[in-house]
Amino acid sequence: MTGVAASTAAARPERRVALRFVLVIGILSLFADFTYEGARSVLGPYFALLGATATIIGFVSGAGELLGYGLRLVSGRMADDTRQFWPIIIVGYVLQMSVVPLLALTNRWEWAALLVILERVGKAIRNPPRDVLLSHAAKQAGGFGLAFGIHEALDQFGAMLGPLAVAAVLGWKGSYHLAFAALAIPAAINLALVVLARILYPQPALNMEDQPLDGDQRLPKRFWIYLAGAGLVAVGFADYPLLAYQFSRAGSVPRDWIPIFYAIAMGVSGTGALALGRLFDRYGFRLLIGLTIATLLYAPLALLGGFWSALAGTALWGLGMGVHEALIPAAVAPMVPEARRASAFGLFTAGYGILWFAGSAVIGILIDRSLPAAVLFCVISEIAALPLLIATARRAPS
Repeated sequence: MTGVAASTAAARPERRVALRFVLVIGILSLFADFTYEGARSVLGPYFALLGATATIIGFVSGAGELLGYGLRLVSGRMADDTRQFWPIIIVGYVLQMSVVPLLALTNRWEWAALLVILERVGKAIRNPPRDVLLSHAAKQAGGFGLAFGIHEALDQFGAMLGPLAVAAVLGWKGSYHLAFAALAIPAAINLALVVLARILYPQPALNMEDQPLDGDQRLPKRFWIYLAGAGLVAVGFADYPLLAYQFSRAGSVPRDWIPIFYAIAMGVSGTGALALGRLFDRYGFRLLIGLTIATLLYAPLALLGGFWSALAGTALWGLGMGVHEALIPAAVAPMVPEARRASAFGLFTAGYGILWFAGSAVIGILIDRSLPAAVLFCVISEIAALPLLIATARRAPS
């Protein structure tokens, strides 16, 4: 056997191990998204039922995203400093999966808002160390875009099933509380799978990537440019509870269809992530720029039109969200030193979340006052991101 053939044969087991790890993490993420995205698909009309306005919904959604992304800076830094990836991941999943079914016990929007924010905190705790473990597997699995695309596809498949299950319960009993209570089942499955993954892969970072932790540990200028561009995209992307609130208020989408629309968005997101992740490995930021342009029309279609227009806008919204959820870590991982990867993920998503909070708050206020102004704000924010994404692409290594 030649040296090249021997090397290739030796690499195959490592690639299989890495792909299995990506699949295991993807499946547990599927049940996580089944749980919390199922709940989020109806939070807009549920908050409205409890007496909240669009301004309140925008503030609560934005505050949840602010903490959900901002606290990743803390958990990312902690993961880098301690290298205790699994304990941090487990704490985050336990918190997140515990609070969602408790929405079944709420009868005031203030209590529901607290649980929504705590769910985002749980996600903030577990995401940076989990993404680091996935990034280690990505090198062996065949590429960052491929690994994160597979994970995001499974993740969003769960995000599609959850809203469909909630819609089924609402169609059957018409009870938001029963729908939230039913989400305890996928939450329990997720926690069982987290424990199983910890047993099967106790130290995946050591097994899948052997990279020295010394050398220049500074974050490159390209990282900061990309953060600014992605942040402007976040400013213009309304959180789904705001879209759902407007659907309910305008009567453009029947109540039972609102979670189904969300399921469709997640289906588009997952399918797009699986296909586009691999393309990102080949085309890089040129793909991201094109997709940002393609999703510019989500706001006018979703917020200003009737049923079919809202459906098209929601699908574009799902594509945009899925692309950024899948491609942000795939883009950031090779930009930064391995020893700073969790901190970089945390810092990047913290900045992203702060701007998402600001954008959601502004969009909620504008929807209460002027719907066309809210749409214009979303479109301008997306357009403003394009020069920064182009600058990031130009700084890519040849």
